[in-house]
Amino acid sequence: MSEQSARGQFGIGEVLAQLQPEFPDISTSKIRFLEAEGLIEPARSRSGYRRFSAADIERLRYILTMQRDSYLPLRVIRERLADGAEAADGQSPAGGSPADMTRRQLLDAAEISEAELTELEDYGLIRRVGRQYGADALAVARALAALRQYGVQARHLRPVKAAADRAANLVEQVIAPQLRQRGPGARDAAARTAWQIADLTLRLHATLVESALGEAGLASAPLHARVCSASRTACSAAPPGFCSSHCRSRFPSCTRFSSP
Repeated sequence: MSEQSARGQFGIGEVLAQLQPEFPDISTSKIRFLEAEGLIEPARSRSGYRRFSAADIERLRYILTMQRDSYLPLRVIRERLADGAEAADGQSPAGGSPADMTRRQLLDAAEISEAELTELEDYGLIRRVGRQYGADALAVARALAALRQYGVQARHLRPVKAAADRAANLVEQVIAPQLRQRGPGARDAAARTAWQIADLTLRLHATLVESALGEAGLASAPLHARVCSASRTACSAAPPGFCSSHCRSRFPSCTRFSSP
């Protein structure tokens, strides 16, 4: 390790070496593009070379995770990073957002046990971003807490996770041609398309479940309306302004986002 690295200052090659195992597509040009978009601001050496701190690398990891796992456009990621900086009260966030929580905060907010959270993580239903948990983790944990009264445990939700993964894979296949396009706006356009497809897929899933329940003699109010209502309840746990910037970008055609 170089003297600069020991002081927490890394060259771009060292940053790539740290991130490529988790993000194989990361490249020097990708990092330079994120810098040009104002998402990262590495320092410069006297010779003009980029020097990245540990916080810069964590910020990059957050940005890449949000693009890969949540398909968020850069505009939304930039807003979340800015909100996180304001919430940090002058402290530099390593890619945090106002909805980020520690493990203890998540346990308290969701009212689940340490063992239940560990089980959710073991089954891949909840994942951390660095050392923090986001609003999605809280929504999943609260859903489990609500399902407990019906005897549903995390292990029973494996088919739900598998279905979600298959739906995400379908979206990835459909937008693959868009992702191969070059240009600064290509990724954002692909993300918008991805969430539009995801929205339609969720509506289709709700309709199919509703139909299956109807065939079983369990017809009730339209399920998709209750899905939207449940999503609003989950979003109520997020700080003011989060739902509009987060959920509106994910489900643009859902009518519950038509009002401020």
